[in-house]
Amino acid sequence: MPKQGHSPGKSSNMRHLIFLLSIALFLTFQARAQPQQVKTGVYLMNLYDLNMDEHSFYADFYIWFKWKGRIDPTNIEFVNAIEKWSMDKATFDGDSTPVSLKTGEKYKIFRIEGRFFHSFSLNRFPLDQHQLDIQIENPEFPADSLQYVADTLGAQIRNTLNMVGWDTKGSEIVSKVHDYGSNFGNPEENAQRYSNLSYQINLARPLSYFLLKMLLPLFIVMLVSIGGLLLHPTHIDSRSSLPIGGLLTAVFLQQSYSGALPDTGYMVLMDKIYLLAYILISVVLLQIIRAGNITAKDKPVKAVIRMEKRLAQALLAIFVIGVLILCATS
Repeated sequence: MPKQGHSPGKSSNMRHLIFLLSIALFLTFQARAQPQQVKTGVYLMNLYDLNMDEHSFYADFYIWFKWKGRIDPTNIEFVNAIEKWSMDKATFDGDSTPVSLKTGEKYKIFRIEGRFFHSFSLNRFPLDQHQLDIQIENPEFPADSLQYVADTLGAQIRNTLNMVGWDTKGSEIVSKVHDYGSNFGNPEENAQRYSNLSYQINLARPLSYFLLKMLLPLFIVMLVSIGGLLLHPTHIDSRSSLPIGGLLTAVFLQQSYSGALPDTGYMVLMDKIYLLAYILISVVLLQIIRAGNITAKDKPVKAVIRMEKRLAQALLAIFVIGVLILCATS
């Protein structure tokens, strides 16, 4: 009696079933391998008390989250927060339940107020620009499970926000992976890499502050000091009093702004400009002393007068060009 063979139809159906199951398992694995993405946005309400001595600032802002998935991403930690007690994590509407959007996403918004750390660099003072940042992470889920990304038009600043002494240059949201390089002593539970989202606010001092309040007084001092070279060499007392007075005034002006800055341990841009001014004023004073010695010996002074006029023009040009070079290279 011949052996009964398998039905060709049943074998074909079995292969199709295995193929479909393989595709389903592959898609399931891919979905699980991809981290859950969370769209995050920030709306800055207030920014105040920039304290460069303590390297901190206060911020008041709204932050919202939109996501699809089983993980609730709102249990966040502010990485550079200094005073957590001042933070109010109550939702905007007072309800802790996420809102379901028409897109199928869940939505939550919070009002946050707090003090944050920022290391202020004053190398280019008073042309310094600062990028303040507020960083968030979720300490419960590593980067391979949860990822924060910027929402569309997620970085915004209140259009009526006005900071005295500062120009607001916009804001942005940057998403990255923060690798701590440590498991904090618990390799079974603590991951090393977490999704880090940084809201960055760009600030700059107004150019008018540098030109009118800082540079203009020093430029007038330089004009008066160099002007001593234009007086006749026989007026030694009047000539010497101008650069000496200019030197003392420059020291006073430098001390007036240095007292408002923290101890940096390095020269800021304005210090370098004042150093250039001190050198040029000293050259003027030395030339006046030299010309006085020539006059005391009853030697002709016409050549000295011509040379000092050229020297005055050269010193003024050196000061202007030197300021431009320092501003461009610092």
